Amino acid sequence: MKLLDAIIFSVALALMVVGIHQTMVLGIGFSYSLFMFAVGLLFWFQLRRNKARESGESQPKKPVKRDKPLKKR
Repeated sequence: MKLLDAIIFSVALALMVVGIHQTMVLGIGFSYSLFMFAVGLLFWFQLRRNKARESGESQPKKPVKRDKPLKKR
């Protein structure tokens, strides 16, 4: 996980916690925007993670060349 992904995920979780608190104190009408921003950030995080996973799979893996033969036990 890259730094930007960690920041996006952390901010989304923080907005969820603040939204839950505001829901208990003021009601769902006042915290609706917090939940929508949190859901938007979670979608963005998932999109970035899927793109990173796809780009990692598209690159073929190179075989590892060994200079020394394997030791027999």
